Amino acid sequence: MVYEMDYRVDSRDVDLFNQCRPSAVLGILQEAATQAAVALGLSGPQVYQRYGCLWMVTRNWVELDAPLRWNDQVHIKTWHRGAAGASSYRDFDLFRDGKPIGQGTSAWVLVDVNTHRLVRMKNLEEMEGTDGGALCKEVKLHRIHMPQQFDHSTTRAMGYSDTDINGHINNIHYADFACDALHLERHGVGKFVRTLQIGYLSECKAGEVLKLDTAVQGDELFARGTGQDGAERFDCQITLADVSEYGK
Repeated sequence: MVYEMDYRVDSRDVDLFNQCRPSAVLGILQEAATQAAVALGLSGPQVYQRYGCLWMVTRNWVELDAPLRWNDQVHIKTWHRGAAGASSYRDFDLFRDGKPIGQGTSAWVLVDVNTHRLVRMKNLEEMEGTDGGALCKEVKLHRIHMPQQFDHSTTRAMGYSDTDINGHINNIHYADFACDALHLERHGVGKFVRTLQIGYLSECKAGEVLKLDTAVQGDELFARGTGQDGAERFDCQITLADVSEYGK
């Protein structure tokens, strides 16, 4: 089953370069995934009520051929790859003016609300025969290979505005944490975020403080968030590209 939706990039989505922020791009994909789940009968409330589970995204990856700008009309197509094990991929294709402009993939798991254990998705009748078929991508998301040394460290307090309906920090905000810590307002001059991958290692909640370590290796940017307990909460890798080489 392929779900399709349209989205117009608005003034809340763009940065100082008139580019759709990485968190806003992830937000578009997040909403497409949410609406696709609703269409399948597998929205958050539905899987909670029927299976006693919660959806959790473990990794996000997006690749853009050019930056999205204010007022761009974006068409999104999305589908899942099936439910062979305890996780499932959801793929995305993005179009602007009828032409491909990007793609993405996210990895999802189902967690039992009582035991906190992973639930095998083959038990979900709604996923049978509803995958994207020949459209399914071959992209696999693995743990990011982070640099051995980081250049800079800062901290970030998380609050109310970072939370979502599940009571923890929404996945898209980790992109903001990374871009702020990496000072994309400097490194992004004449550039755009060509690729972005984020791994969600452990949940964060309002009131917590993250230590953010960053490293810049040319156009490869890295960020890592660590909780006050010393546990890693997320990692992120960004690849920048010249706007002039990929069109405006």
